[in-house]
Amino acid sequence: MISAKSYAAQSPETDLAPWDFERREVGPHDVQFDILYCGVCHSDLHQIKNDWFPGIFPMVPGHEIVGRVVKVGDHVKNFKVGDLAGTGCMVDSCQVCENCKQDLEQYCLEGNTQTYNSMERDGSRPTYGGYSNTIVVREEFVLHISEDVDLAATAPLLCAGITTYSPLRHWGVGKGHKLAVLGLGGLGHMGVKFGVAFGAEVTVLSTSANKEEDAKKLGAHHFVVTKDAEQMKAAAGTFDFILDTVSAEHDMDAYLKLLRTNGVMMCVGVPSKPYSIQPFSLLGGRKSVAGSGIGGIKETQEMLDFCAANNIVSDIEMIDIKDITAAYERMVKGDVRYRFVIDMATL
Repeated sequence: MISAKSYAAQSPETDLAPWDFERREVGPHDVQFDILYCGVCHSDLHQIKNDWFPGIFPMVPGHEIVGRVVKVGDHVKNFKVGDLAGTGCMVDSCQVCENCKQDLEQYCLEGNTQTYNSMERDGSRPTYGGYSNTIVVREEFVLHISEDVDLAATAPLLCAGITTYSPLRHWGVGKGHKLAVLGLGGLGHMGVKFGVAFGAEVTVLSTSANKEEDAKKLGAHHFVVTKDAEQMKAAAGTFDFILDTVSAEHDMDAYLKLLRTNGVMMCVGVPSKPYSIQPFSLLGGRKSVAGSGIGGIKETQEMLDFCAANNIVSDIEMIDIKDITAAYERMVKGDVRYRFVIDMATL
């Protein structure tokens, strides 16, 4: 077994604290890499607090993981010691179902194995995430990271990046389209960057008027304060797509009014309560509300390569691991521009 250090939650009622545990040995198809940086996702907090479903404790969060390879299994073909590597939200899948065969492991019909708060495929032990000093992952779920990028700012691409890249690619958002990004947080700021890079005319929809300057710096062409009735009225029927990144309760009908005929609202945020939508909000314009998770491994690698080629990274604030509880408190208040990343050297 491989000795590992981490920060873990021992129960939903406790804060994260140092915890030593053991990783599995490197098998013939595994890659071990030492973790240099790990992004902080809002879902980390949801899961340690059992907001969505009962968790597996102790729990080591973190699924925006980048580092350097220190050991590879005998049958590993695409990684060698010294390579930069990354792992996102999943570390395994059945590999044989219809979806997996189409590079859609995120929608594995048997359920993919999450990077943390999940069980290994063989049921032998829980998975533990990136708030730790090292990780062992099967080769098929390890991603190549360019040596030319800001490594810390690349970490959030493994969740916030691919979560916004995937729906924009799936629905073919690009030149000639008007895209609205609802919410300017960890997901939203990446949606703006990708929308602009793909050639769309991008508008940020936000309750916070003070985010307009940031939105424009990120490349957004327009900004709408959603609390301003006149601005919302003026924006009615103008967007081909809305990328909804909001995880708090919000009025879906109000935003569906902003779509053109045949418009699509792509939902990637995860509110704690079900959506409430009036049928006529959809019928009056043949509008669609769609959901999207992360991308598959092939698409995630495509996204990382696109970002490296186009100098796209997340806007981050680096933190010490001992400050994670304070970071969570700030994250809940929206007090981060736009993603916390843990420097794992501080573990």
